[in-house]
Amino acid sequence: MGRHTSDRYANRTRSRRAVAERIGHRVGGGSTMSSPDDAELAVGADAFTQDGSGLEVAVVGAGAVGATAAYDLAREGADVTVYDRGSVASGASGRAAGICYDAFADGLDAEIAGDAIERFRALSGDDTFAFVECPYVWLAREDDLERADAIREQVRRMQEHGIVALELEGDALADRFPALRTDDVAVAGIAGAAGYADPAEYTACLAAAATGAGATLETETPVEVRADPSRVIRPDGGVHEVDAVLVAAGARTGGLLADAGLELAVKPYRVQALLADGDLAEPMCYDASGDFYLRPHAGGILAGDGTEEREADPDGYDREADPEFRADLRERVSHRVPAIDLGGENAITRSWAGLCTSTPDRDPLVGAVRDGVYVATGFQGHGFMRAPAIGQRLAAEILGGDGIDAFDPTRFDGDEAFEIAEGMSTEPN
Repeated sequence: MGRHTSDRYANRTRSRRAVAERIGHRVGGGSTMSSPDDAELAVGADAFTQDGSGLEVAVVGAGAVGATAAYDLAREGADVTVYDRGSVASGASGRAAGICYDAFADGLDAEIAGDAIERFRALSGDDTFAFVECPYVWLAREDDLERADAIREQVRRMQEHGIVALELEGDALADRFPALRTDDVAVAGIAGAAGYADPAEYTACLAAAATGAGATLETETPVEVRADPSRVIRPDGGVHEVDAVLVAAGARTGGLLADAGLELAVKPYRVQALLADGDLAEPMCYDASGDFYLRPHAGGILAGDGTEEREADPDGYDREADPEFRADLRERVSHRVPAIDLGGENAITRSWAGLCTSTPDRDPLVGAVRDGVYVATGFQGHGFMRAPAIGQRLAAEILGGDGIDAFDPTRFDGDEAFEIAEGMSTEPN
């Protein structure tokens, strides 16, 4: 098959190659597929291997997962083209909160999240993107015994998996994090392996690194996906036949695969967030009883949830946050962090809505749907925090490695009826 090229991106810029090299020597292991505990890669040509030589791959979706997978594939010598109907990080990744932690009670979830944290740390830097270490707290109030018991059980299971997690009562939590109001807290969990990053910065950095490693980026290019053989159809009707297609297009993933005759058990749903003035250094916090999260942000805080537990239309959802959401969240945030006064609407500097994706069992759909067609969706709002590890694992699978059995997208028929459940929750999967 001939190499598909784009005149617009045929000439790679020096800056993109520089970013690729800066990232290359930070990624753990002797190849992209190695563990984060291995020795650092060499800079420059020695950072690239040829496990993917001769393989042609189309990645549909220039979000965090797609950009990561494209980078890892390109570094292995694969001929990669990334398509996006908008710009880099113009979908869910650009509207994500950027919270990252390994605080999962399930062993596989904890392993993937831990690998992602390590890779965030390895890839971040002055020349790439910032990853800010920050403890993650999740808590339940005194009148919420069910969630309090769930948090205690979660911490116990996390500790069994080797995660650095602690259980604290309200008084001890106040001593550790004086910014939080704790007189109504029954119990809290604290995860130490946590932090935050700007999702758009991370995604742009990985997309630039992918092109620097040899990938082609086609933005403002909506495509259709087909199977048997694997191919994408460009807006002008041109066909790009490839060895593998990876569809990581967020809320549009299900529709793209449905048009190819491949049904996925996934539903998009709307979430909301805001930025506000304030001074908070730490922690990141999820108030399970109040059903919201917050984290420090440059010049203030980022807070949200605003989950609508009904299916949303990727082409027709409201991208602005609801006035009721802003008013309600102002009260909840000010209650939990008294030093932050969000009493007036002017305290909110920005608010927005985005889309997440849900599955019947709340586990993502990651891997091969059919020979030569791969998917990454259904992350329940946890896609960005897992992107460094999921993108790496997808690249390995496309190159002939094993997939993640628990996330196998073919575990469902695709026509299942199920209720949407929010991502941040103390409920077990």
